Amino acid sequence: MRPFTGIRVGLALAVPLAVVLAASSPPSATEAGWQRDAYGAGTFGTITIPAPTLNGTCTYNPGIAGIGAYVRIFWKPPSGYTLANSEMQASTSGLGSLLAPLTGFSITSNTTGSAAAGYVTDVPVNLLGGLLGLGTELQLAIVVRDPVNLWVSKPASVATNAGLIAGLGGSCRNLPPAA
Repeated sequence: MRPFTGIRVGLALAVPLAVVLAASSPPSATEAGWQRDAYGAGTFGTITIPAPTLNGTCTYNPGIAGIGAYVRIFWKPPSGYTLANSEMQASTSGLGSLLAPLTGFSITSNTTGSAAAGYVTDVPVNLLGGLLGLGTELQLAIVVRDPVNLWVSKPASVATNAGLIAGLGGSCRNLPPAA
């Protein structure tokens, strides 16, 4: 004799019946729902940070047999910005590389002058290491960062080439402003 057979049959019939009844009469609305007829509006925009300007022709100084060689850049930040808002970036040209901060370089310790009169920044060639040499052209760029929003300006750029051996044939030229 099986005492639980009736219970099993009853459950087998009750479960489908409960599903059918629940589907045919859904529960009424509760206060858990949320709806609001008011709408909000907003706008957004971008900030354009003016680019620094080159206020003199850059120079490549070969040092003595390449020792102590550096690139000198003459530039001025846009009105309202100073050296503290500036950053030096570098990339090799022709390789499709993006400008990136120049590692191991401090723009503040390698720059003299003032925001009003303009700055002179010397970039030692030894920092540029394997990027500069054997005829490779390097682009050095100065950008300005907005201290609040961290937006970045377009660059003021120069292109430099250390020449082939010991700085012989090295050069530097200002590049036109980025469009």
